Amino acid sequence: MAIRFPDGFLWGGAVAANQYEGGYLDDGKLPSIQDVLPVGGLSAPTDEPTEDNLKLIGIDFYHRYAEDIALFAEMGFKVFRFSIAWSRIFPLGDEETPNEEGLAFYDRVLDELEKHGIEPLITISHYETPLHLAKTYDGWTDRRMIGFFERYARVLFERYGHRVKYWLTFNEINSITHAPLMSGGIWTPKDQLSKNDLYQAIHHELVASASATKIAHEINPDIKVGCMIIAMPVYPLSPDPADVWAARLTEQENYAFGDIHCRGEYPGYYLRALRDAGVEVQITDEDRETLKHTVDFVSFSYYMSICNTADPAKQIKGEGNILGGVSNPTLEASEWGWQIDPLGLRIVLNDYWERWGKPLFIVENGLGAKDQLVVLDGELTVEDDYRINYLRDHLKAVGEAVDDGVELWGYTWWGPIDVVSASTAQMSKRYGFIYVDRNDDGTGTLARYKKKSFGAYREIIESNGASLA
Repeated sequence: MAIRFPDGFLWGGAVAANQYEGGYLDDGKLPSIQDVLPVGGLSAPTDEPTEDNLKLIGIDFYHRYAEDIALFAEMGFKVFRFSIAWSRIFPLGDEETPNEEGLAFYDRVLDELEKHGIEPLITISHYETPLHLAKTYDGWTDRRMIGFFERYARVLFERYGHRVKYWLTFNEINSITHAPLMSGGIWTPKDQLSKNDLYQAIHHELVASASATKIAHEINPDIKVGCMIIAMPVYPLSPDPADVWAARLTEQENYAFGDIHCRGEYPGYYLRALRDAGVEVQITDEDRETLKHTVDFVSFSYYMSICNTADPAKQIKGEGNILGGVSNPTLEASEWGWQIDPLGLRIVLNDYWERWGKPLFIVENGLGAKDQLVVLDGELTVEDDYRINYLRDHLKAVGEAVDDGVELWGYTWWGPIDVVSASTAQMSKRYGFIYVDRNDDGTGTLARYKKKSFGAYREIIESNGASLA
C-alpha cells in the first residue's frame, strides 16, 4: 500500500543549543547547567566549567550556522527545530534586561533559515537553565523561577513572534523526575532531593509552560505553542493482569504531563499518586487559572519502548533506559542499549491522538551509533545503512499512523548533524546525516561530511514519503 503524508508536511531535523552551538562565553553569554556537566546530563556537576566538557565548543554552530543551514536546505528541510540558550539572552537568568548581542545572534539564524525557506521551530528551554538560577535558587524548586521564565519567554515572543510560528516550552518536561538537574535546573543532588521539592518544581514548570502559552497567544494569536514530552510506550512483560496494571501505572507517569498541558488541570490518578507518596504540592487559585491555558499541539521524542512487571525479581532495568523500565525480550537494541521498536511509534501516535485530540509533532527520533569515515568515489563519507534502515522503518510506521487518521504536522530527526550527546557528552554517539570531525577527546577539524543517509533522507523529503513504499 502506498504511504501518504499530508501536503505541507514539515520534514526536518532537531538540535539543542547546548549540544551544538559552542561559544559558551561569547557575546555576553554566561554558563548554563550544561557547562558543568562534562560527562553527560545524568552525571554529577562540577562547580565550574572544565576544559574536558565537549559542549563548551559543541560543533561550533555559533560561528558556522550559515554553512550548516545550507546543508539542511540541500537535504530539503521544511523545518528546523532548535533551542535558544536561555543564558545567551539572560546570562544570569534573573536580570531585568536581556542581552542584545544574544538576541541578535538568533536574528541572524532566522535570517538564514528564511533565506532557504525553512520554517523555524523553537524550544524555549532545552536542558540549559542558566547556572546562576540553579545555584542561587535551586532551579525550579523556587516559585520565583516562574517569573524569570515569563520574562524570558515574553522577550522571545516579542522579538521573534512575528517570524516564528511554532514554539515549544520545555524539552521533555517529564524527564525531570529522573534527571532533576538537567531537566529542572535543581542543584540539590538527586539522592538528597525530597519528593515534595521535586513535585513542587514540576508544578512550577507546568505553570510556567501554561503562562508562556498565554503570553504567546496575547502577543500573536497565530503563534502555535506545544508541549514536549518523552514518549515511551510501556508494555506489560506478561499477560498477567498485575503486569498490565504495573505497565499502566508507569505509562501514567508520562501521561500526566500531557494531560495537564492539554486538559488544563491535574488528573485524578496523578493527584492520588501524590497523596499515596505523601506529597503536598502548593497550588494556588491563580495557578489553577493559569493551567487552563492549554497547548495548541503535542510534540514528543520517541526513541524506544519499555516493559514493566509487578514481579520484583524481573524488574531489571534495561541498559540505557533513561526513564527506567524493563528490557523487552522480543526487541533488538542499539549500541547504547536503546531498544528499537518502530511499531511503538505508531502505537504512540494513535494513543496520543485518541487521548488528547490535538495535532501531533514528532520532534525527536533517531539512532545513535559509532560511525566510521571511509573514502568512497574520492569523497569522505559514512556508509550508515543501519541509520537508513532505522529511519525508513520508523517513517513507515508513521505513515501507517497518518493513514489511521492521526493528525501529524511534522517530523524532525534528532541530530541531523552530529552533536555532543546529552546523556553521555560523547561525540562518538552520532545521530547525524552529516558527520562532524570531532572526537571524544576534543580533537578534530570540525569539518562536515555528508553520510550516505544524507541522500536517503533527501529522497524521502523530495517524494514527501512516497519513496518509503
